[in-house]
Amino acid sequence: MHIPAGKKVYFLSDFHLGVPDHASSLVREKKIVAFLERAKADAATIFIVGDLFDFWFEYRKVVPKGFVRILGKLAELTDSGIPVHFFVGNHDMWMSGYFEKELNIPVYHESRVFEFNGKKLLVGHGDGLGPGDHGYKTIKKVFRNPLSKFLFGLIPPFFGIALAEYFSKSSRASTGESDEKFLGEENEWLILYCREKLKEHAYDYFVFGHRHLPIDFQLNEKSRYINLGDWIKYDSYAVLDGTALHLKFN
Repeated sequence: MHIPAGKKVYFLSDFHLGVPDHASSLVREKKIVAFLERAKADAATIFIVGDLFDFWFEYRKVVPKGFVRILGKLAELTDSGIPVHFFVGNHDMWMSGYFEKELNIPVYHESRVFEFNGKKLLVGHGDGLGPGDHGYKTIKKVFRNPLSKFLFGLIPPFFGIALAEYFSKSSRASTGESDEKFLGEENEWLILYCREKLKEHAYDYFVFGHRHLPIDFQLNEKSRYINLGDWIKYDSYAVLDGTALHLKFN
């Protein structure tokens, strides 16, 4: 894909809308919508790289209440001809066609390769990648199993959403208590994952979320790992201007 002159590709992740309470979430949602309105002026494409919501489940005829501002803004962007891509995160993995049908936004459940102006990027949320964290990887397989999704869908929304929100709010990610400390290149699972992938193919950039800590790490002479941080504390994002990818703060 070619980025036209004067245009940019934006990458954002980990909004976790819905926590810790409605009032705080609404302030954050309005801030993100305002950012997207500014980005609209020069955006060629926008990537939302997971955990837009702290919880999301699409029943057959019901979607979670709220979030009308962000959903309306995303619809406005795609209606205006700006492509938006969405990667599910570990908090909003249960997507079932609503974004595709209502917002014209493709939804990806795994990492995916994109190429812009000759720059090759591997983009994904980042959960469950790399060594370790075997407990979460097992839980992730259970949650993504179609049977689990079907069974949860049998629970009436009033009870199902309340139950999911209870567990979601108890997690570190949803409360915003993100790891402040960079663990070192030998202990950061996503860095280890990137290095393994580089043994198979060459990439200019790896772009992930999930970690909640903004990270710009040089993997080798030609490849960098960017973690997008979050919009709970850092208001961080990345911009590809046609020649290079930059980690920025709102």
